[in-house]
Amino acid sequence: MEYEPVIGLEVHAELLTNSKMFCACPVVDSTSAVPNTAVCPVCAGMPGTLPVINAKAVEYAVRVALALECEIQPVSIFARKNYFYPDLPKGYQISQYEQPLAVNGKLSIITSQGEKVIRIRRVHLEEDTGKLTHVEGDGGSYSLVDLNRSGVSLLEIVTEPDFCAAEEVRRYAEALRSILRYLGVNSGDLEKGVMRIEPNVSVRPVGRQALGTKVEIKNLNSFHALERGVAYEIVRQSELLRQGQLVSQETVGWDEARQVTFSQRSKEEAHDYRYFPEPDLPPLVLDQDWVAQIRAGLPELPYARFHRFVRQYEINESAAHLLVEEGAVADFFEQVVAAAETVPAKVVANWVTGELFAQMKLTGVGIESLPFTAQAFAELVALVARGEVNQNTGKDVLAEMFASGISATEIVQTKGLRQVSDAEMIARIVAEAIAENPQEVASYKAGKLTVANWLFGQVMKKAGGKANPQVVRQELEKQLQA
Repeated sequence: MEYEPVIGLEVHAELLTNSKMFCACPVVDSTSAVPNTAVCPVCAGMPGTLPVINAKAVEYAVRVALALECEIQPVSIFARKNYFYPDLPKGYQISQYEQPLAVNGKLSIITSQGEKVIRIRRVHLEEDTGKLTHVEGDGGSYSLVDLNRSGVSLLEIVTEPDFCAAEEVRRYAEALRSILRYLGVNSGDLEKGVMRIEPNVSVRPVGRQALGTKVEIKNLNSFHALERGVAYEIVRQSELLRQGQLVSQETVGWDEARQVTFSQRSKEEAHDYRYFPEPDLPPLVLDQDWVAQIRAGLPELPYARFHRFVRQYEINESAAHLLVEEGAVADFFEQVVAAAETVPAKVVANWVTGELFAQMKLTGVGIESLPFTAQAFAELVALVARGEVNQNTGKDVLAEMFASGISATEIVQTKGLRQVSDAEMIARIVAEAIAENPQEVASYKAGKLTVANWLFGQVMKKAGGKANPQVVRQELEKQLQA
């Protein structure tokens, strides 16, 4: 029997607020800050303390919900989600359940199979839990609790079970991360856990409508791990059913080293949490004029920008996808296009996604930290486009720009890198190369045509890499045919 996967996704994103969701404690980096230093009686769950809603967190949440085309609820209710775990000091988490902030949204993704719309079931606010560190030592096993993260503003985004492949899950997660970063509400750093993606995976016989038993996957701290974890779980559950066994409803972790999932605990149902309205918080009532102001302030989002880039700049979808993934990169690209008026946008796109990205990866410099402006980069691209320097020299100039921040024109002038297009000079250099390599020339004339590439390299070497490649090839072919 053949089986098909049905997958839903829960994403928890920490909001980039200065203070926590229900208290004035500062938000600190839980991976580097001294444990338990950003804690007060409210987020430590001391009896008698009262929570106060963070207005900036609500604004950020509404911004995300609008970007996901959700229906914003004029009134939403906070609730207590009751469970007992060492990193939850109150014994319950303040969240939203029956009346969330927003519902019925959607997000379009682009996969290898084409475009697909993923339905968003709900978007709601809650507080984060603390962090547990498990220690194994000679003195035995124990766990340490850090409450710095406890109470941090958290946004949960829940999809309908619309995914049917691991690739779709990854594409959705990447698209959602881009939106959160465009909106400035989350850094998107999976490794630090500020964005946590938890798929609920089930499989069922092909053609059956009823859903299978779902398994939630945790510990997925990269998009690669997300895709591999989902793919593994689909295979694991399908094999169990083929063998006549049952799939247990549980939470599993992803073991990156072994590339397998492992059981953590049984999976709870909603009623197990005994939700009830939070008695210490009033209903959250949103002013519709305020919501309209937030909507009006939304930036152009990645999906819309992708289609505009393809249409306006006539670049291919692959390049457009790379350019719009980060808002700062898309902004840089458009600034370069505007500055290099005579250079086709396709050429600019190739330089940004090719040589610029390569140098950024090599040097570890982000787009916001480039030692030169978009106008300076446009100057380099224009020099190459006009034939004043060749492509390879342009790459060397870019590397020097990363190292020194000096303009492309100054580097070319100082180092004498301007491309040589003088036909007579190139003819002389080609003649010298041919005269110095009679055996290779004989091989070429005997039918070994690939030797021409070797001879081309010799000419460029003699010209110090500054000769115009097109002129060199034309002259080399002319003299070899003589």
